[in-house]
Amino acid sequence: MQPRNTFLYVTAFAGGLVSLSVELTASSLLRPHFGTANLVWATIIGLILLYLAVGYFVGGRWADRSPRRATLYQIVAWAAFAVGLVPFVAQPVLSLAAPGFQSFSVALLGGSFIAVVLLFSLPVILLGCISPFVIRLAVENVRRSGEIAGRVYAVSTLGSFLGAFLPDLLLIPTIGTRNTFVLLSLLLFGVAWTGLASRSAEAKRGRLMLYLFMPLLIILLAITQRGQPVKAATGGDVIYETESGYNYIQVVETSDGCRQLLLNEGGGIHSVSCPNRLQTAGPWDYFLVAPYFNPPPYQPEQVERVALIGLAAGTIAEQYTEVYGPLPIDGVEIDPEIVRVGETYFGMDQPNLNAVVADGRAYLSRTDQRYTVIGVDAYRLPYIPPHLTTVEFFQEVREHLTSDGVLAINVGRTSDDYRLVRAMVSTLQEVFPSTHVIDVPRSFNAIVFATVRPTQAGNLAANLPVVRDDAFLHPTALRAVENLHPVEPNGVVFTDDRASIELMTNALLFDYVLGGGAIAYD
Repeated sequence: MQPRNTFLYVTAFAGGLVSLSVELTASSLLRPHFGTANLVWATIIGLILLYLAVGYFVGGRWADRSPRRATLYQIVAWAAFAVGLVPFVAQPVLSLAAPGFQSFSVALLGGSFIAVVLLFSLPVILLGCISPFVIRLAVENVRRSGEIAGRVYAVSTLGSFLGAFLPDLLLIPTIGTRNTFVLLSLLLFGVAWTGLASRSAEAKRGRLMLYLFMPLLIILLAITQRGQPVKAATGGDVIYETESGYNYIQVVETSDGCRQLLLNEGGGIHSVSCPNRLQTAGPWDYFLVAPYFNPPPYQPEQVERVALIGLAAGTIAEQYTEVYGPLPIDGVEIDPEIVRVGETYFGMDQPNLNAVVADGRAYLSRTDQRYTVIGVDAYRLPYIPPHLTTVEFFQEVREHLTSDGVLAINVGRTSDDYRLVRAMVSTLQEVFPSTHVIDVPRSFNAIVFATVRPTQAGNLAANLPVVRDDAFLHPTALRAVENLHPVEPNGVVFTDDRASIELMTNALLFDYVLGGGAIAYD
């Protein structure tokens, strides 16, 4: 490697780093408005690759027509400028997504999504121009062109390797999505300015001053937007918002003092806490009646230990503690920032609660504990972790249940489409002898129960006298009995090898929306 070409390889490294970082940060820009479904990810990845392909093609031809370092670093400067502008130009367009979700306007949602994704075309195409341009400038002897091309792509890929980790693991949780774009822009601009300033760039000093307006404008925009919410809330006041490696998180306080945990596009309430009120009228209440599918009389004292996969901000944990006393609860939540939000804003400080930051299935594979109840509240259409829906997962769950243990799962549905619920029943019946379903009134949720021992749905009504004096359990159990819904399996069984959960949830949503419905999930 010749010393005069060293900075060309630095440029290739920076181009690779910023390219992949922009791709990952793009998902964080979109997730508060469109979520993180596989369809969103596939669109981002596919179009970014398409833009890079265009950049490689254009960059190669451009380099042949103007094989000058000044041209390369002007391209890098404009790429840096375009990267820095993305979050500020996208914001007005993304603001259209909120009313689109409320009315479920396909045109409004689709239009804003496509507009923002197209916004990435210019910066990514320019970033794609960098590697072929570097190769053209670095090749001085055609006999070594293959070696140099391989070296350039190796260095660029090493940059991409670093870019795969920086956004989600460091930058976004630390400085946020908007400032991550700004930092990537300034990094790339530093490379451009250094290249333009070098003697080999053949650039006049006046041109350097011309390119100073770019970072100054980006910095000015960042300062003026500092402290502005990423997204306005609907139905309450945002009292806190943050971004983690997994989610965009909002805490919203309603007019009656209740606090709600919203994630990503805000289409569902993941936790709720109301002053002086334990009942929520939501799906969380029904997890507490799970033990009473056992044969009567089943006493509350028989509930010994509970595991919650999908702890969120601790609604179910709080209810179990208040109703059953300080029994041991292991709450598993994959996002450490959600746990911190629960402790800070939702009073998730019960001494009997052991909050574990981990993937739910990975936690079960490591623990030796056995539970009376395992609750899974980690599903929400269309974001359902496939590995938490399979026969193999439920076999592991059963191994961690006591002889009178019960599994309770919150599953999405529509008013007349139970295909996902039926598929879950089919899968559960491969492992458990009995399953029961309760519809949550005025919602798009059903709670599916599976019991270790053979049980009857009528056991729930037969256990009503046991909880007659409990102000929470008795009315909740009455509503549960009234909303028992016999559901037949549909023969779809999810396995680790084949869990077609995305196909089913996407079809369910599309069918419902095309039928004129609007969906809101808890």
